[in-house]
Amino acid sequence: MQIRKELEKVPGYEVADHRIDSWWWLVVAVIGIVVLLATLQPDPYWRIMRFVSDGLLITVGVTLIAFVLTLFTGLIAALGRLAQSSFIRWLTTIYVEIARGVPLLVQLLFWYFAFPSLVQAFGRLIQYRPFERYLANPFAMAILGLTFCYAAYMSEIYRAGIQSIPKGQNEAARSLGMSHGQAMRYIILPQAIKVILPPVGNEFISLLKDSSLVSVVAVADMTRRGREFMAANFIPVETWMMIALLYLIMTLISGRVVAWMERKTQTESR
Repeated sequence: MQIRKELEKVPGYEVADHRIDSWWWLVVAVIGIVVLLATLQPDPYWRIMRFVSDGLLITVGVTLIAFVLTLFTGLIAALGRLAQSSFIRWLTTIYVEIARGVPLLVQLLFWYFAFPSLVQAFGRLIQYRPFERYLANPFAMAILGLTFCYAAYMSEIYRAGIQSIPKGQNEAARSLGMSHGQAMRYIILPQAIKVILPPVGNEFISLLKDSSLVSVVAVADMTRRGREFMAANFIPVETWMMIALLYLIMTLISGRVVAWMERKTQTESR
């Protein structure tokens, strides 16, 4: 221990930290509670887990797909807000303000119920039969709603990361003959991404929790399957306690990964 402290005092010398994050014990404890409940009282806890298992996969799938789309859409919106064209900046700013100003639940309801009606009305206007018969796909509309909302927040994270890079970096790249796009791609964005990794991880956790809202638009996620099980068996305490524990396991694991990313980026930035 004394040797480690002395080595840390040496300029430019870094000692790798191989200690396990102590908060992983909380993850283990919650998993242990779930296993214990399912083992000691398989009826109803094991039945609940089996019933919502398909909904758990849908929850994970919706979250991952929406998050990947959010990363790309948010980057485009962030670059739009930093664009030299005033029209592009105005357009992307309007999108960000609208997406951030309307509650996510309302947006999901709009995409599932109102958007198909608009498409059908447009189809009748142009007399295009496929549009006239358009019906919303719950899974696709849920992903669209989550992406539309979260990409606005992600764009602000990207924008803050890009603006945190000193302007001298861009000027140096331009002096080497790079275009604005090349400087952004090869110099600015790689540094900005390292800065924004922790807040991006936190957005993933928020998206995972908010994915439970897609249950209101006919997506059979874990929350909706929990409601179906409760309605059929009339045991609300056991049902929602198990659903809450399953969500807690996913968010705790995601939180530990985010914490690891934060330590990793802090170490590499020294």
